[in-house]
Amino acid sequence: MKKGIIWSLAIAGTLVFASCGDSEEVVVEETPLEICFYTYDSTATEFAWTSYKTTEKKPVGGTFNVIDITSDGSSDNPIALIESMKFSMKTASVETNNEERNGKIANLFFGTLNTASIDGSVKKLKDNGKAVIEVSMNGVSADIEGDYTLVDGKFTFDTSVDVSIWNAILGIKTLNAECYDLHTGDDGVSKLWTEVALSFSTQLISDCD
Repeated sequence: MKKGIIWSLAIAGTLVFASCGDSEEVVVEETPLEICFYTYDSTATEFAWTSYKTTEKKPVGGTFNVIDITSDGSSDNPIALIESMKFSMKTASVETNNEERNGKIANLFFGTLNTASIDGSVKKLKDNGKAVIEVSMNGVSADIEGDYTLVDGKFTFDTSVDVSIWNAILGIKTLNAECYDLHTGDDGVSKLWTEVALSFSTQLISDCD
C-alpha cells in the first residue's frame, strides 16, 4: 500500500513540474552507424614455412611462388570473409632462395608423394583465438589448429604441424637420404624433422561508409 502511494506522489509531482514554466524541447542527435565492407587483397598476403635439419634443429625457411587464394569477394564481416578463403599452393614453385635445394624439395619430397599442389580452406575462427584450417596433401585432408589474430583487418595465423599426418614420412626419408651430409650435425647424426612451422598473414581492404 505504501509503495502505491509513493508511486502516485512521484507521478503527480512529475505532472506538476511538467505543467509549470516553459517546456524545453530536447533534441537528440543521432550518430550514424559506420558500416565497413572488407575485401581480400592478394598483394598483401604472405606465406612462410620453416623446416628443421640436424638434431640441433637448424631452421630452413621457405615459401611458394605460386599461391592461389579465393574468397567470397566482400563482406561486412571480416571473420566471415576469412572463413570463406580457399587456397592452392603449387609445390613445384617452392622457394628457399637456393635453386638446387628448391629442386630437391620439389622432386624428392613432393615428387615422392605425388603432390602437385597443397590445397585447403579456412574452416573456423574460434572465439578463443584459435583457427582451424583444412589442408590436403598426398591424398589426405587434415584439420590444423593454430593461433590467429584479426585486428583492423590484419589477419595472422601461426602453427606447427607434423607432416606424418599426411603420410609424408617416405618423402622425408627420400629427401634426407639425398641430403644426408647437409642434414648431419656436429654429433654425426643426419636428421630431417617431420615438424614444420607455418605462418600466414594478409591485410583486408576496408571501405567504410
